[in-house]
Amino acid sequence: MLLEALIVVVVALLAAVLLRTFVVQTYYIPSGSMEPTLEIGDRILVSKLSYDFHSIDRTTSWSSPDPRRRLRGGAGPDLVKRVIGSRRPHLVGRQHGAHRRQAVGRAVPAPNTPLGHPIASQVVPANSYFVMGDNRPESCDSRYWGVVPRSLIVGKVVARIWPLSALHWF
Repeated sequence: MLLEALIVVVVALLAAVLLRTFVVQTYYIPSGSMEPTLEIGDRILVSKLSYDFHSIDRTTSWSSPDPRRRLRGGAGPDLVKRVIGSRRPHLVGRQHGAHRRQAVGRAVPAPNTPLGHPIASQVVPANSYFVMGDNRPESCDSRYWGVVPRSLIVGKVVARIWPLSALHWF
């Protein structure tokens, strides 16, 4: 009887560790940089497998380690931001927004364009992403620390799981 209980506990712990390491992870939202989409104190569920099977596209909310610290070789808190530019678009900064200019064609407004700090015109390199928080004036994002390499992206935000009254699937 004791051996069976021990086996159940060990299997449950192993399953939890494997799920957290390879499939999903929860995160706490400590700042207002993604308001109104995510509020301070929300808890979110991030799918680590989503970008193994699907591409990262604009308007996707995702979680990534803080690039400023990771690129210097240290660990840092994870961040949640929205992809604004990817796949080599040319981002053209404007006083009140950002525009993506493809190799041919006209400028297309980026989603959620009102800005606090302006965007410098730039080309986003392959396998890199220009990211911003939804609360533009309060977000520290690619406008300040540059593009995020694909290797730093953890996964896609799939749900807000806390508070229960605000449960939402993205």
